[in-house]
Amino acid sequence: MFIKDLRKGFYDEILHQRVLVLVAFDVDALCACKILQYLFQCDQILYTIVPVTGKEELEKAYVENSEGVKHVIFINCGASVDVVETLQPEESVRFYICDSHRPVDVHNVFNAVQVKLLMKEEEFDELPEYDSLFRDDDSDDDSGNDSDTSERSGKRKRFDDEAIEKRRNKRIWDENRQKILFEYNQFSTYGTSASLIMFELAWKMSKDTNDLVWLAVVGVTDQYIHFKTPRDKYIDDAMALESHVARHNHRGDDEDNIISINCLKIVFDEELQLTLYRHWSLFDSICHSVNLACKFKVWTLKGQKRLHEFLAEMGMPLSQCKQKFSSMESTLRHNIKQMIQDHMTKYGLTNQDVVIPSFSAQYGYKNKLCAADYVLACVATLENIDKNKSATDNFLSALDILQRVNVASLEKAVELAKKQTQAIVTQVQTFLDMHQVISAGPFLYAFIQEGTMDVKFFAKPQCLMRLARFTLEAHCSVSRNKRARSLPLVLGAPLDGEQGTTLVIGIPPLQLDEERKNFFGKAFEQAAVSTNSRTLHDSFDSYIMEMKTEDRSKFFDALISLLN
Repeated sequence: MFIKDLRKGFYDEILHQRVLVLVAFDVDALCACKILQYLFQCDQILYTIVPVTGKEELEKAYVENSEGVKHVIFINCGASVDVVETLQPEESVRFYICDSHRPVDVHNVFNAVQVKLLMKEEEFDELPEYDSLFRDDDSDDDSGNDSDTSERSGKRKRFDDEAIEKRRNKRIWDENRQKILFEYNQFSTYGTSASLIMFELAWKMSKDTNDLVWLAVVGVTDQYIHFKTPRDKYIDDAMALESHVARHNHRGDDEDNIISINCLKIVFDEELQLTLYRHWSLFDSICHSVNLACKFKVWTLKGQKRLHEFLAEMGMPLSQCKQKFSSMESTLRHNIKQMIQDHMTKYGLTNQDVVIPSFSAQYGYKNKLCAADYVLACVATLENIDKNKSATDNFLSALDILQRVNVASLEKAVELAKKQTQAIVTQVQTFLDMHQVISAGPFLYAFIQEGTMDVKFFAKPQCLMRLARFTLEAHCSVSRNKRARSLPLVLGAPLDGEQGTTLVIGIPPLQLDEERKNFFGKAFEQAAVSTNSRTLHDSFDSYIMEMKTEDRSKFFDALISLLN
């Protein structure tokens, strides 16, 4: 059931109660969790936070931590499974689901007692009608219990006809229900970010601060950076947040209201779409940014030459471009955005390739960070490949980064993000040089070879997602096949050498970029069932799955015939 008033229907219900919070492993969920933590601390609510990577861990975490808990909150997890059926809770337990994954399981939507959805109901315009999914079946027993045998024999024919008609109607209704459910569950999409929902709750309770605005900004940016929401939806959310930023920044002109340099100051502006450029050299940043790297085709000699020409035409010496951005001459550093925009059209770049409305935060004299850099730093920490750290350690480290006082941790995380980005670009170059992106007819596919350098980075879902997108854009920029932009991509990476498993992800074609609808979840399930492939669909994102490497060929044969 949808909750219209978050304060009355959700927050007032959990006041003075003990709460269990289950949080998915993504930056948006992390930010939403941090906002909720702040609210709980304000009202002295007892809470337990447990990070979960998939559906199995969700069940395990609930079983281990549910004793004495009557209120359970799911952040970016739980919406796509029937939580009451899966977790088998006591009748007094209430589930609150704040999850951006779509579609939401219909049992969660129509459960009016135990499941409360912290989502925007207006986003659910394609929700099926209740009566088309659920009905109270009359007893199928034949009512021929009359003692009079002669009457019974006379009525039998009529009862048989009624029973046949009843069964026929039920079969038609079942078939129609299956069709409606298939259409409803066909595509994976995303709704409003969990952190934005939690921030709006804080705002309605007059407990919002500049720090909470920044957390919402980072959560919304995470959705855009990992290709979950289209550009238009991202811009709408960013504009909504911009009004909150303006409200918090408005302090009047008198001297008493001057903001201390150590306070958090958020600025809304057009941000260059260059990966981590404030912490790197300009040249490296261009070569590691999806849009510009693919437009210039920087992995070819011709592309490198064009990039040098572009920089020369801008009046940007290579000696300046290849040193750390913060060490560049101040006049070049401050005018870099304008210089790129002045010369971009000649090189086939559009404003959309170069800039995006975004936010940057500054505290102190040195620590200026844009939202995209913050997201990459947090993801690199969440998906740290250090063997000595458990998933929970990484989760707690990423939570620490979101506290702005931990500048040293943040700087380490930025370096980790650079390594992750370099690994992605190196792998894309390998795919293109070795012609490993292969057309299978209805889709493109590529597999990372076992033993490849940096392969451990790609055993993590969000890094694999960014690699898949970069690979698809790079392939389309060099491919002579006119259909390339209309083809989706399936990408596989070695997950566990000992168990012989592969992590597989499917992403939609670039042509459908405005919709960001992913149909691979259902396709993967059907191909696995039809071939008895050993797969594990444990991720909250249905288009990511694990499979036994030796089942790969029969699985792909089934996927090709399914999508043809």
